[in-house]
Amino acid sequence: MELRQLRYFVAVAEELNFGRAAERLRIAGPSLSQQIKALERDLQVRLFDRDRRSVALTATGEALLPSARALLKQADELRRQAAGLCGSEPVRLGYVNWRLPDLVERTAGIAQLLVDAWVLPSHAQAARVADHSIDLAICWVQTPDMTEYSLDAHLIGADRLYAVSTGSDISPVEAKDAVVLVDADTVSWSSWNLYGEQFARHAGAEVVRIDDGGVTGPAFFDHVRRLRRPVVNSPKGQTTPVPPDLVVRPLVRPAPYWTWSLVARHDETRSSVHAVVKALTSDIGTLGLDDDTVWLPANDPHKPAR
Repeated sequence: MELRQLRYFVAVAEELNFGRAAERLRIAGPSLSQQIKALERDLQVRLFDRDRRSVALTATGEALLPSARALLKQADELRRQAAGLCGSEPVRLGYVNWRLPDLVERTAGIAQLLVDAWVLPSHAQAARVADHSIDLAICWVQTPDMTEYSLDAHLIGADRLYAVSTGSDISPVEAKDAVVLVDADTVSWSSWNLYGEQFARHAGAEVVRIDDGGVTGPAFFDHVRRLRRPVVNSPKGQTTPVPPDLVVRPLVRPAPYWTWSLVARHDETRSSVHAVVKALTSDIGTLGLDDDTVWLPANDPHKPAR
């Protein structure tokens, strides 16, 4: 159970209409419905009676509503108290698999940057920015995510992906000859699955579906050995040492890049948040993404117009 799910529950309970609640929360209707269902599963109760025409609180939902409001009020008060104790409200930043190069040092004297230690997938971090759990996140987003959550995305980094292969040949491998692993765990790997399937369709690469989390780590290398073909690495595996029996090969025609965005709320009003965004992204440039050989997903917010 997450605080944002409680906020969603309260909004639907007050509106008694999923469409109006979604508009108020600035999220898509299907996403709101899924989160309410997830909350009901976690609590093991039904909160609403709903059909195509109406939405009504169940007796259980009616009984839990005051407690949900109280918990949200306590959470807001805790944030205010924490801000008061440190003298000024910190800028809270979450991340996915980022190397965090001297971010705190680069914002010294500008704002108090509080790096959240809770490492979550990209879609979860973007949702946390949207529901004010954190102020900024370094994650992978696409244009529809920005629209759904009312976010702005600022380029902060880009990783060129490569292939890992058996044998000793380290020459470039054409993307069409590579394999892309897609995992059945759509909660943990939804962003990678979306990216990988788009890349495979564009390049003509083969998609191999797995169910063991082997997109990265030792299981990934086992898949490379089993398939005996070049396998595209994920951004989570960029810094993982490759075992001595395997080799790294550049991917070409095209060269896939994974972008990292510094994500903020579109309606953010705090000057400290804007100052942190400027300090961390003002000197980034294009990071080579304007090269004709680079491939980015169609909905990547940093895809240059060509």
